[in-house]
Amino acid sequence: MKRLLIFVAIIAVLGLTAAKLLNNKEATEAKVYQPDPNLKVGVRTAVAEMRNMSQDTKFLGSFSPNRQIEIRPLAGGEIVKLNIQEGQHVSAGQLLAKLDDDQLRFQVEALQVTLEGYQNDLKRYEVLVKGDAVPAVNIERTQLSIRGTQAQIKQLNKQIANTSITAPFSGIITSKLVEKGSVVSIGTPMAEITDIASLKLVVNVPEKAVNQFRLGQTITVQTEVYPDAKFQGKVSMVGAQGDEAHNYPVEITVQNTTNNPLKAGMYGSIANSNELKGESLAIPRQAIMGSAKEPQVYVVENGKAVLKSVMIGVATNEFYEITKGLKAGDQVVTSGQINLQNGTLVSAQ
Repeated sequence: MKRLLIFVAIIAVLGLTAAKLLNNKEATEAKVYQPDPNLKVGVRTAVAEMRNMSQDTKFLGSFSPNRQIEIRPLAGGEIVKLNIQEGQHVSAGQLLAKLDDDQLRFQVEALQVTLEGYQNDLKRYEVLVKGDAVPAVNIERTQLSIRGTQAQIKQLNKQIANTSITAPFSGIITSKLVEKGSVVSIGTPMAEITDIASLKLVVNVPEKAVNQFRLGQTITVQTEVYPDAKFQGKVSMVGAQGDEAHNYPVEITVQNTTNNPLKAGMYGSIANSNELKGESLAIPRQAIMGSAKEPQVYVVENGKAVLKSVMIGVATNEFYEITKGLKAGDQVVTSGQINLQNGTLVSAQ
């Protein structure tokens, strides 16, 4: 009997606890905000429409030299003459440096003496062979010795020529890395020469505009250094492969001038041109959500916010070109996206 009473008491306590917990859950749920599924969220919208995007667009790049190389000798030795200074203009073929070649010349002189001896031997053998005094094989051996010595002399003369370091093309000495008296080996960097008689402006052009460029096309180029000057350049390369953002490199060669001299590293841009203008589907920048690789927008359809993925192209200060995912007339959300989910009822303003 006592056990039965204890069991009944435990059951009663558990029942009271469960009832209390249920009441607490209902009270807590009553306090939690439950959004009204029929409540509309106020948003601001804009219409996707065709705009002339290139009017506000300039393709910016920097100038690089036409040619730039390090001067490296094909011989080694002490520098006995150095005719360059940084900033100096040099002409193609001009002597820049001279290495000590005395030892090579001494070797050539010794070989010339040897060669002269072989040539005298050859004359004597030719006379003796006619009288059957010596075998004809002596003539063949002497002729081979003459040819071998001549080859050694040519090789040494080539090495002597390599001790004279000349400019491969006209340009400016932009770096001098050695001094007179320095000892260099084959391939040691001695100087840097840069050709800026013409420069290359490389700009990144979006996919939509790249087909408007062709090799040999004349393009007007502007610079920040000479804002009132216009340079005429020619397209020398159109990239065959774009980057992840679908931009393609376009190279424009510009001839340098004395009136407005350009330098490598300066900024340049393609001036707005009728050839680059064209209408594109565009929306305000505020409508774009997500990353540049995976942009998204909310589109108002039948009173609901529908999340859509898009592809973007050219950008201006106010608009993004839309290359895929929208059509003209679509109503996109430009403000209030933070309160939206896919399918949320909206009230457009």
